Amino acid sequence: MNLHQLRIFCAIAQSKTLTQAAKQLGLAQPTLSQQLSRLEEKVGTKLFDRSLNQMELTVAGQFLLRRALHILDEVEGAQGQMREFAAGKRGIIRLAGINSIIRVVVPQAILLLKQRLPQVEFDIHELAPTEVLELLYARQINIGLIAAGSLAKSNISFQEIPVVTDPYVLAAPSGLGLDAVADPDADLPPDKRDVVNSCIRFNFASQLSRRFERWYQEILPRHRLVAQCRSYEVALSLVRAGLGVCLVPAFAVHDNGRSLEGVDLYATNLPGRQTVAMAPSQNLRAEPCRTFIHALCEVGAKAHLPNIWPMPPFISRAAARAEGSPAV
Repeated sequence: MNLHQLRIFCAIAQSKTLTQAAKQLGLAQPTLSQQLSRLEEKVGTKLFDRSLNQMELTVAGQFLLRRALHILDEVEGAQGQMREFAAGKRGIIRLAGINSIIRVVVPQAILLLKQRLPQVEFDIHELAPTEVLELLYARQINIGLIAAGSLAKSNISFQEIPVVTDPYVLAAPSGLGLDAVADPDADLPPDKRDVVNSCIRFNFASQLSRRFERWYQEILPRHRLVAQCRSYEVALSLVRAGLGVCLVPAFAVHDNGRSLEGVDLYATNLPGRQTVAMAPSQNLRAEPCRTFIHALCEVGAKAHLPNIWPMPPFISRAAARAEGSPAV
């Protein structure tokens, strides 16, 4: 059986006469009779009882009509969906990126995309920047979300679209009260001073690691390393437990639009983290990736930061000394 024969069969079954079916399909009546005979030969049984141009379905014909209508409906639905794929209105966006941006920006961007292209599906992976790059080169994802500068430029041959920037902050256990501290060694009691000088470090890419090492040396020269982590979630859990302080991007401390309980955030003098969407150039032009990247940028421009305390005096003064300018 083929679809052409099934369409002819359904038209005849629903119109009751060959004449009506021929008009409906725009075919000659002998052609319909020939196709129907071929179909009956293929199925091996009569589908109609014929009498004076009247066409009555046999029991086998009634069974085939139910199945044929279902098959044709499925085919028409699939054809319509294929047209949506061709027009970029339907598809699967395979996305990989850093955890904090996926949690803060991606859900709202998906909601925005659904208003325009409701049939798009997502396959989302939380991965380190090097793993994101590997999947991009392997063509296993369409878009990667990573921090700009987290990978060597020489390793990247994809387009980069700025999405959102969040500041690097100093995460400290709640209650330390660092906002007015000019000198941790002189202004804090021993227990709090020990916490401030205890460094919990996230394993950044090599370029960022050196920058953060210099920061700790300049701002907290008496610090000691108490732990290294490979995820912001683990580092922040150690901060909440009162084991020390940690430099993190602000969105890593985002909990459904609120600051994470048990952690206070303080502004620092470090440049913010800019997250970019990386993709092959053809994906930037093709739907639905193009519209989704626009949605990411739109959401990123409006993303709310958690509550951040002003920069403590001990940070601003040490930063000023390192830059060779008068302390403020």
